[in-house]
Amino acid sequence: MADLTQNEWTSQLESNPDAVILDVRTQEEVDEGSIPNALHIDIHKGQGFLDELEKLDKNQTYLVYCRSGNRSGQACTIMNQLGFESAFNLMGGINEWAGPIENK
Repeated sequence: MADLTQNEWTSQLESNPDAVILDVRTQEEVDEGSIPNALHIDIHKGQGFLDELEKLDKNQTYLVYCRSGNRSGQACTIMNQLGFESAFNLMGGINEWAGPIENK
């Protein structure tokens, strides 16, 4: 797992248009706004979170975020343990995000 600054995270996204943005916040947090095109899997769902991760392509690049960077860091660690090759944590989470936000 790598912790990336917003600039590094954005550069990773720009250089890899197939990368998946993964939002691991609660539904209530997502309802307040999210980074566009993010896949939402709530890390607080425990086994349900693990089950959803197992459905994903482990060879894909994942750019993971939460509110402050703590849960997304945990998610990246879990993903690495499950055999994901590339999971990058957004340091500071959406709280520090200066890019576009969409409301679903």
